Amino acid sequence: MKKRVLIVEPSEVITEGLKSILEDQIRFKVLDPVADVDKLAERIIASRPDILLINPTMVDNVMQLPGKQEMTVVALVYQYVSRDALKNYDAIVDICDSRATIIETLAQATADESSAAHSNYELTKRETAVLVELAQGKTNKEIADSLNVSVHTVISHRKNITHKTGIKSVAGLTVYAMLNNLLDESAII
Repeated sequence: MKKRVLIVEPSEVITEGLKSILEDQIRFKVLDPVADVDKLAERIIASRPDILLINPTMVDNVMQLPGKQEMTVVALVYQYVSRDALKNYDAIVDICDSRATIIETLAQATADESSAAHSNYELTKRETAVLVELAQGKTNKEIADSLNVSVHTVISHRKNITHKTGIKSVAGLTVYAMLNNLLDESAII
């Protein structure tokens, strides 16, 4: 069944770009986008999206959106947004992310918990690269610079790594990386 995606973004250029990326995928159905936050609540109720892809600067409290529990809310980031503002989102898509990363992030964010535990446990190459650098003691900013991605993308990958491994601490993730032979001897600090 296709996941219904509602894009909430005032920029027509960004909205059309996202629609183009997502409409090429058989797993997504893009609903008519919302550019005005005043109409958002009624659109959520009327269209009942599976995924709400929203610019976090448009809402003060994502937790107060109608139907928040029944949909996946993904932050669409292309300018500075504080960590506190992003903590209530299920995932983060950075405007600089590749087509594949955007699709993967949305697919993982909406994955059924039972299927995610079995079929999505495997870390992607990018998640593995983030994990290795994290285990080497690098900060999110250093990892972002090293991999040529945004800090928000690194944070999103870290959330995915935590979800897939069930490990929340950096020390635990370092042990995980060592046990899975992801670090060579010289990389350990």
